[in-house]
Amino acid sequence: MTAIAMPAYKLRRKIAAGIFLAFGYLVLLGPVVYVALASFDYGQRAYVVFPPEKFTIEAYLRIPSRYWNALGVSLIVALATTVIACLIGIPAAMGIVRGTFRGKSIVLAILRAPLQIPAVVAGVAFLQAYYVIGAATGWYGASTFAGLIVAHVFAATPYLIGTLVSSLQRFDTSIEEAALILGATPLGTLRQVTLPMMRPGIFAGALYAFMISFGEVPMSVFLTSGRLVTLPVEIFNSMQFDFEPVILAISTLVTILSLAMVWIVQRAIGLDIFINKGAAE
Repeated sequence: MTAIAMPAYKLRRKIAAGIFLAFGYLVLLGPVVYVALASFDYGQRAYVVFPPEKFTIEAYLRIPSRYWNALGVSLIVALATTVIACLIGIPAAMGIVRGTFRGKSIVLAILRAPLQIPAVVAGVAFLQAYYVIGAATGWYGASTFAGLIVAHVFAATPYLIGTLVSSLQRFDTSIEEAALILGATPLGTLRQVTLPMMRPGIFAGALYAFMISFGEVPMSVFLTSGRLVTLPVEIFNSMQFDFEPVILAISTLVTILSLAMVWIVQRAIGLDIFINKGAAE
C-alpha cells in the first residue's frame, strides 16, 4: 500500500503556518528564556552576558532581603485586590447582564472607564486625592497598604467585570429557569446553578485582576515609599541607578510563580473550556 503524497499547496501552507508559529513563540517566549538563561551567569559586572559563560545559582543565593520583602508586599496587595475586585465585580456584572434598568450601557461604560485612563494620570490623581483626604481627616493613603490596594482595585476591577460580563452573556438561562420550575428557590438557584456555571469566568477574571495588580508599576511608583514598595517598583528603582545580576534571578522566580499559578488554575477548573467556548462563539 503506497502513501498518498500531500499536494504541494498544502505542504507550502503547512510550512508557512509552522514558520509563523515558530516566529510567534520566539517573540513571546524569547525574552523570558533569555532572562532565565542569563540568570545562571553571575558576575560582578553591570551588563548581561548571553549565552552564559558558566552556569551557577550564585545569583539566586545572593538575592537581597529587600527583594523578598517587596515580593511579600506585592503578594499581599495582589491577593487583597483580587478579593475586593471579586466582591465588587461579581454582583456588578450580574446586575449589568441580568438587570432591566435604564442606562445599563452607561453604567458599564463607567465601570470600564479606568481602562481608558493612563495609569500615570491615575497615579497622580490618587496621590493628590490622598493628600486632600489627609489634610481633611488626618489619614494619608499614600505609602500605606490600604491606599495602594484601593488604587490597584481601581485598575484591576474593570478587567474582572469585562470577563464576567462576557461569561454571563453566553450563559444559558434556560438551566436556571428549569431549576426554578423544579422548585428551587432563587437563592438556591444562584448557589447551586448560577455561581458554579460562572466559576470559569470568575477564576479567569480573578487571575486577570491578580496579575494586573502584581505587575502594576505606573500607579505604584507614586503610592509606595522606602518602607512599603512592591516588587516591580523595587526592580524598576534598582535598574535606574545600577544593574544587579540578582534582578535576573528574582525575575525568573516571578515568571515561574506566574506560570505555576496559571497551571494550578488550569488544573483546578480548566480555563481552556472557557477560552475555547469564547473562541467558538
